[in-house]
Amino acid sequence: MYFIILLKFRKQATKEIMTHVSQVLKLLDKEEGVNIHGLYWTLGRYDGVIIAEGPNEKLAMDALIRYGDIFSSETLIAISAEEPGKPSE
Repeated sequence: MYFIILLKFRKQATKEIMTHVSQVLKLLDKEEGVNIHGLYWTLGRYDGVIIAEGPNEKLAMDALIRYGDIFSSETLIAISAEEPGKPSE
């Protein structure tokens, strides 16, 4: 499953907080089985976007809840453009 995760920092974004989030994502990639495809800092309503892949929603939710003191998030489940027309297996 692919996830698009929109991040909003709970405190003023600083270089230290942004570095910490990058390090946290590397740990998730190694220890939690969540494959991080990209982290992007953004301007506007959200401070960052993560593109990730994982086996299920529960694993993604458990990983994000652990870091809720750093950022709030909105997670979207993404389906590739080729998948909607395929029959379920």
